[in-house]
Amino acid sequence: MDAATRGALEAGKLVGGFKIGKEAGEWTSTNFHPYLPSDAYLTCRFFSARKHGLVDAAVRKSISDRTAVVALPGGVGTLDEIFEILALIQLQRIGSDLPVPFLVMNYDSFYSKLLDFLDSCEGWGTVSKGEIVSLWKVCNGNAEALEYLSDFYDIPPSK
Repeated sequence: MDAATRGALEAGKLVGGFKIGKEAGEWTSTNFHPYLPSDAYLTCRFFSARKHGLVDAAVRKSISDRTAVVALPGGVGTLDEIFEILALIQLQRIGSDLPVPFLVMNYDSFYSKLLDFLDSCEGWGTVSKGEIVSLWKVCNGNAEALEYLSDFYDIPPSK
């Protein structure tokens, strides 16, 4: 997240964060991102509120909006968010009028076993053939992701 945050700030874009308050009543007040001021964060008590915020940030409100969902390697919370957003795209709750690209960054094959599992689901018939592949783009590196987004939004290559 460091590179994405720093790059967006250097490009003059607005950047914010969603933090989850710690359990047992202790709210997080430390461990902020080194490039973001503490007032750039929204602290949520529950993961569901964080997911709502992430979805709201991704939804395109006009044709000129250029948003994307980018899933970086992570743990259980990241998987929860990936599948929630994937289901919302599948159900056409996100991107039905203005499509939103969903990129899964498979750095060093991080998500390969998950992708194999989803292929097995197709074999078992629990997921329709080709359905998952149609909902996201799996990228193995930054150049591939940038090329995909440039094509998706028809952005001419820069020097």
